[in-house]
Amino acid sequence: MAQDIIRAESFFDRRFGISSRDLEKVLAKALEKKADYADLYFEYRVNEAITLEEGMVKNSSRSTANGVGVRVLAESKTGYAFTDDITIENLALAARTAQHIAQDRESLTPIPVGEKGSRAHDLYPVKTQATEVPLEKKIALLHEMDRLARNMDPRIKNVFVSLASEHKVVLIASSQGWVVGDIQPLTRLNITCIVEEQGNRQVGSYGGGGRVEFDFFTEKKDYERYTREAVRQALLNLEAAAAPAGMMDVVLGPGWPGILLHEAIGHGLEADFNRKKVSAFSGRIGQRVASELCTVVDDGTIPSRRGSLNLDDEGTPTRRTVLIEKGILKGYMQDRLNGALMKMPLTGNGRRESYAHIPMPRMTNTFMLAGETAPEDIIRSVKKGLYAVAFGGGQVDITNGKFVFSASEAYLIENGKVTRPVKGATLIGNGPDVLMRVSLAGSDLKLDEGIGTCGKDGQSVPVGVGLPTIKIDGMTVGGTVS
Repeated sequence: MAQDIIRAESFFDRRFGISSRDLEKVLAKALEKKADYADLYFEYRVNEAITLEEGMVKNSSRSTANGVGVRVLAESKTGYAFTDDITIENLALAARTAQHIAQDRESLTPIPVGEKGSRAHDLYPVKTQATEVPLEKKIALLHEMDRLARNMDPRIKNVFVSLASEHKVVLIASSQGWVVGDIQPLTRLNITCIVEEQGNRQVGSYGGGGRVEFDFFTEKKDYERYTREAVRQALLNLEAAAAPAGMMDVVLGPGWPGILLHEAIGHGLEADFNRKKVSAFSGRIGQRVASELCTVVDDGTIPSRRGSLNLDDEGTPTRRTVLIEKGILKGYMQDRLNGALMKMPLTGNGRRESYAHIPMPRMTNTFMLAGETAPEDIIRSVKKGLYAVAFGGGQVDITNGKFVFSASEAYLIENGKVTRPVKGATLIGNGPDVLMRVSLAGSDLKLDEGIGTCGKDGQSVPVGVGLPTIKIDGMTVGGTVS
């Protein structure tokens, strides 16, 4: 991690001629009118994307971007300005602009915004960035996945395979006198298969990745597993019947179904919503908000995970934060501004999409810890219900926790056994209420494969989710009324 800081500093110095002394001058300019805090966020990014469709490369793109954002905090006000032309003159102009925005107030009551923190990580020691791997090697992998999929079943009509890679260098300098940097890789491989039989057309998708090297997909032949899963899901949906509707017990499978936890509960535990008292969890620290089987954590320190970071986008080292412990609300995910205003410690959850975006509290890898019940015993406990294995889209209202999620792979549970696959099932409920209805938690905690992207206030960031098998008593399922 220390080496990454040195490399990031020297990178921006070599590329743009920005020295440590220059950083000090710009930060001093930002604080001229007695603001509480200021920081600079430098970013250099290389993005690459390749898409294969109908056996041909339909898109291959490579782009670079760089810029710097200047933030000034004064009480609860934030001034933010950025430039994609990194010069001393533009940095000074951005600092003055951010300062004027933040200083539009009547009084000055300084707020502490936390220190840098001393704990350093080295969570993704990638030797060769995926963006540096020869294009021919990447295209060959996509063609191989296309070939594998088409050979699995004659009902496959089309295959889409995509590989997206990112190499990002960041440097963060603060008015408190510290400078931190990081080099952040990110890669994702996806495949979608379309099958058709007698006019019935269905889709199956799968993929994975993380802060890993390109060889991650080939060493253990994960690309073959992704391909098999996409084909299996598509073929399964060909035989799926319409899902029933009504109130029933629901069992969520391990791994990706944690997206429901992320959306319906996780966002409500981000500090900005709670400081503004618009979350269903506002003012409830120390209270029971879930079944005693539920312990929910956000952990940005898991090696190589898509949602992990050595440090967040404000320079704070990431950490493991217990949000709900045995059903009791313990705290929120904090960034510098909200942590200062709420007088709560930093949790390393200040994140932003790019230098052109202001940081805000966001999730990293959010999941529920495992319980003690065997997954098969959870299934056996259900007389009639739904077993949801994977989810597609969904939406949630942060203010009350109400959500609607569509299951992309689901089955009926009848007399303690998983039976027929069903399609068109939607789960409807309220996040806090659903947590209270968790009656069994499995011993099979699993994290997702590394495909999650979270949107908030127009910003997207990579995240991870996870869940053990859990049973939810009496949940509303939308489908077909029998």
